Amino acid sequence: MLGIWNCIVQTDVLNMKFIFRITNDHGYTVNMKMEPMNFNVEFFKVSVDQKKLKAVGRSALLAGKEVTLELGFEAEKCNGSIDFPKLGSIKLAGTVGEGPSLLEGLKQKIKEEKHSEPVQRSAAEIDAAVKEWLDRMTLEEKIGQMSQTVASAFSFGNTVISDTPQKLVEEGKVGSILGAFDMNKVYELQKIAVEKSRLKIPLFFNADVIHGYQTIFPVPLAWSCSWDLEAIKRATAISAKEASASGVTYNHGPMVDITRDPRWGRVVEGAGEDPYLGSQIAKAQVEGFQGEDLSDRDSIIACLKHFIAYGAVEGGRDYNTVDISEQRLRETYLPPFEAGLAAGAGSVMNSFNTYNGIPIAGNKQILNTLLRKELGFEGMVISDYGSISELAVHGVAKDNKQAAKQALDATLDIEMVTQMYAKFLPELVAEGQVSEEHINAAVSRILTYKYKIGIMDDPYRYIRPEEAERLYMSQAHLEESRSLARKSIVLLKNKQVLPLQKTGQKLALIGPFALSKDLLGSWQFSNYGEQTVSLLEGVLSKLAANDSVTVVAGCAVEHKIEGGITEALEAAAYSDVIVLALGEESEHSGEAASKTKISLPEAQLELAQEIVKLGKPTVLVLTNGRPVLLDWFETHMDAIVETWYLGSQAGQAIADVLYGDYTPSGKLTMSFPYNEGQIPIYYNHYNTGRPATERKGKYASKYLDASNEPLYPFGYGLSYTTFKYSEVVLNSEHLHRGGSITASVTVTNTGEYCGEEIVQMYIRDLVGSVVRPVKELKGFKRISLTAGESQQVIFTITEDDLKFNTSDGSFQAESGDFKVWIGTNSRDVQEAAFELLD
Repeated sequence: MLGIWNCIVQTDVLNMKFIFRITNDHGYTVNMKMEPMNFNVEFFKVSVDQKKLKAVGRSALLAGKEVTLELGFEAEKCNGSIDFPKLGSIKLAGTVGEGPSLLEGLKQKIKEEKHSEPVQRSAAEIDAAVKEWLDRMTLEEKIGQMSQTVASAFSFGNTVISDTPQKLVEEGKVGSILGAFDMNKVYELQKIAVEKSRLKIPLFFNADVIHGYQTIFPVPLAWSCSWDLEAIKRATAISAKEASASGVTYNHGPMVDITRDPRWGRVVEGAGEDPYLGSQIAKAQVEGFQGEDLSDRDSIIACLKHFIAYGAVEGGRDYNTVDISEQRLRETYLPPFEAGLAAGAGSVMNSFNTYNGIPIAGNKQILNTLLRKELGFEGMVISDYGSISELAVHGVAKDNKQAAKQALDATLDIEMVTQMYAKFLPELVAEGQVSEEHINAAVSRILTYKYKIGIMDDPYRYIRPEEAERLYMSQAHLEESRSLARKSIVLLKNKQVLPLQKTGQKLALIGPFALSKDLLGSWQFSNYGEQTVSLLEGVLSKLAANDSVTVVAGCAVEHKIEGGITEALEAAAYSDVIVLALGEESEHSGEAASKTKISLPEAQLELAQEIVKLGKPTVLVLTNGRPVLLDWFETHMDAIVETWYLGSQAGQAIADVLYGDYTPSGKLTMSFPYNEGQIPIYYNHYNTGRPATERKGKYASKYLDASNEPLYPFGYGLSYTTFKYSEVVLNSEHLHRGGSITASVTVTNTGEYCGEEIVQMYIRDLVGSVVRPVKELKGFKRISLTAGESQQVIFTITEDDLKFNTSDGSFQAESGDFKVWIGTNSRDVQEAAFELLD
């Protein structure tokens, strides 16, 4: 019974492989890995009776509901069943060992298919080919291209009642498949499409590739703190390379929403609060996912989401109402989408929220007038999951039929999974309520991109099992993940306790994240989660003697452990330094993970409070997907290290920083509040008529019980070294239209370590036809300095940097006075002034 066992299960919807590792070290334990999608089930109760094993576990992907496993063993074979909520019971039969790859049979099948390089066609030639297809298609087949189904019974949203994907594909009723984690299923469905459907048009295969496919990178909020655009571009290019070899052609990412409310769980998927930095990162991600050209088989279609203003949901509550001005829309939330579109993104996904009282899925003003006509977008607009049918729930459509009409009128091309288009568009066309020309336009955009990615010439070009297995978790990809993870770490405090010593220092590693492998974050579906490097593993890799580290959980993430604090105190008493590994479970970030309280759980806070009473040097290492409240920790910790969710190499990257093999350089992209009452809090706010910084006395825009300022501002992050900034030097105090001026500082490394610094430039328009923010990021440069080294950093300022949406609706720079600041964060800066002249 002890050892490794495998069971391969073939079903109509999914081919699965289960690998069980059974051990008995003071009690039986079961670790289970699933392919091609791992549910990350943790078995907490295991019983053994002779040759039969029973186990009960839970999975965050299954809403924490119980999973039950029963296995019987005889010689080198095992038999039994596993019961999943929603999915039901699956019979298991297997053998000892890890067994063969699920892809072995596919490798031979794909070699036997005919392959050809995509024909290089001009835009006019693609347009002509698409018109020929439209002439051959029935109305139902056109609507089929606009419809999507799931590849398996597992669903991330509400259950959708539908025919099997095989039947829908053969009948030409779908043009894309969501969530085909099994490459065998990709091949099967594509083969049905090109051999059994009447028109033989290949399928798109869609997936959410947010921060890695199998090799996982830091979550986007983390990697935004690197401010390293080339590294982010490489991470998304690697993600695309692994995904495209696995059959994925169409990504549901990147998310480019500006986010200013840490209560919203989806802040973990974005680049933070600033539209300028968010725009730069949006561009880098699109370029990474799509590569030089979509005909490159290592690229996938990028989809910008969620259009638009989803980050402004009231109360930070997912799917909630948005009510903002057009000025705020254009100034804050639109720029990253404009940047992503300029980089060539092939798709846009609508947001769930309203704008001007109309949900985006049916908002013609947003999807047609703004996106298509004003911004000139010619690509595909796809609905978010269920958002068309939700028009009726919102109350702007009387039923699903009217919802389908509103979505088509808004020029929404592809319906994700639900079947409103398939059910109601034929009837609406027959009644004359919608024009078939609108349907033709949508199908034209879809078929155009099927030509662009080359599947119209070789439908199997993205199914490359041998290459995929070589790429997954390859050394080169892991090194890129580790490198970006190090750059994403933000040092928030350090009273000379870091870096740690590799010899002669006894370390107590305490907390629920000391041993945890829950370091990947939300929106990832890697089958290699068990290979995630834990913090303990990272620490041990730095030390010669393993006995210099004592590890104690002290508490669970959400609750106390009986005797846990006592055990932690005993371990800490014999240490020289304590590392407290605290944070949030990954399921507490991401979609449908909004919170009213962003403090760490009480059990962890109680543990920390008891530990600091020992008076020993204590380092807080955080694992989380949003800004959390750290006021107490700022006062009581000797060092605070914000690590977010860093991906497959998390433990190694954290240890690199803790032990000084990498000097921390990350800078926050979201402000950290003192308390929830300050939310939303962001650096580039308006001044108000009674600013607390200028107006003394009671009647100013301030709180009675807290500062207006955040605990840690945007752009903040410390290093093991120190940097001194000179005064800002302008080459001219007058900027003429069409010209430029330069602003420069000299930055000196005044510490003892080599280090990287992110030099930031901010500008303010002092008088505008509409109110301007108190500061706006307009440039940044990453520099590396050895101890004692100085470097001049020069920024060029042009008229374009000063443009905004003016009171008459135009986008231009207005003449007048400006301030420019350069510094280490949005608060600690050097100042100069200049004037824009006509």
